[in-house]
Amino acid sequence: MWTSDITYLATGQGWLYLCAVRDGCSRRVIGYAFSDSLHTDLVETALRRAVLFRDGESTGVIFHADRGCQYTSTQLADAAEELDVRLSVGRTGVCWDNAQHESFWSTLKTEFYNRYQFATRTEATASVSEWIETIYNRRRRHSALGHTSPVTFEHRLTTTASKAA
Repeated sequence: MWTSDITYLATGQGWLYLCAVRDGCSRRVIGYAFSDSLHTDLVETALRRAVLFRDGESTGVIFHADRGCQYTSTQLADAAEELDVRLSVGRTGVCWDNAQHESFWSTLKTEFYNRYQFATRTEATASVSEWIETIYNRRRRHSALGHTSPVTFEHRLTTTASKAA
């Protein structure tokens, strides 16, 4: 299962929207996209990047998000069908359905984003991307992963699986 959500990031040029896709098992951010608008293209781009990151292996993936209009749109349904991804949305009024992803936003903002001010969208995009790739995915330890990073957890998971085969 992959989870997704959109968050707002303030810059000196106005809002920047970030859509991220996380692997529910490893908690690794596997696809993300930035935009100055909340159009469904933002989500579709993040999803396509996640599929590309996983070498096109998306058969059977459940893509879970809240009930935002981008996630319930025909455009995303068409993209999901093309990518062989099953869409899932949370229940109305139940915040726990996407809690894992909301936890990621809290981590991003508390441990990184809120400590800086970004003059431009370009500056924010570069800095947040760098944090996701180098700190969150590769160095930040997660108690749910045995106090390892998402990249280390995935490496151990695939190494164990290849030894078992």
